[in-house]
Amino acid sequence: MSGPIRIGDLNRRLVLQAPVEADDGAGGVTRSFTTVAAVWAQVVPQSARADVAADSRGAALRYRITIRARNDVTTQHQLLDGTTIYRVIAASLSADRRFLVLDAEVRED
Repeated sequence: MSGPIRIGDLNRRLVLQAPVEADDGAGGVTRSFTTVAAVWAQVVPQSARADVAADSRGAALRYRITIRARNDVTTQHQLLDGTTIYRVIAASLSADRRFLVLDAEVRED
């Protein structure tokens, strides 16, 4: 990112989702997600790398996502942009504490 973030830089509408775990009846849990809020965001691509998960070749694409500051986002959350799912891997407040800067990853198979 170059320079300070301005509110006008938040030009994409994303859906913030939180995990919900339910008993699966066999001693485990099933995880799903529920919508917390629709947020304005700036989405900036950072890097890509080849990845192998469960014997399937693919790519992990990294993004920096900036939203207005809030204190309820963790690495368990995800953001949706249509059918694209951004998995939050780190979160920190901006220097002026007005924004939350998220490192996120998208898996492409």
